[in-house]
Amino acid sequence: MNAMKVYTRKGDAGYTTLMGNIKVKKNDIRLEAYGTVDELNCHTGMLRDLIQDKEIRSWLLTIQKKMMTASSMLAYDKSIKVKLPRVNKKDVEWLEAKIDLMNKSLTPLHQLIIPGGDTSVSQANICRAVCRRAERLLVTVQSVFEMDNILLIYFNRLSDFFYILSRFLVFKNNINESVWNSHK
Repeated sequence: MNAMKVYTRKGDAGYTTLMGNIKVKKNDIRLEAYGTVDELNCHTGMLRDLIQDKEIRSWLLTIQKKMMTASSMLAYDKSIKVKLPRVNKKDVEWLEAKIDLMNKSLTPLHQLIIPGGDTSVSQANICRAVCRRAERLLVTVQSVFEMDNILLIYFNRLSDFFYILSRFLVFKNNINESVWNSHK
């Protein structure tokens, strides 16, 4: 059986191609954005591996699949017609439903939370922070290139999801939440 070569040497000069065969520098903002989404996807996989709850694991796998879809949307330059899966309003509503479900168990918050307390809680906060970076990059992409606004909405909601998930994991695992008091 012949193994597929991983290296092509085509990117050795600092260029790559977007879907549609458009050559761009590897520091193109679209690559930065979908590279950050890829990083977030990896962190989300780690979070999924740390959580025992089958339902939450299922949610995270669904989110990982949507991140792959978002990456393909960012890598598509629209120079050719390709039918791609899309992130849509229902995906945002799905995140909102999960946020609302978890939030029902949580006490209202009046202070900032210091991340930590458990490996899964820390990893959920890493996901939140990387998601916020992806969101900032999407704002830059949108200011330079045509981009479906649903991506910005989805990642904004996704960072909220990771924040609430971190708090929900604290609640579920009976961990004390560390809060930051600005007056001390």
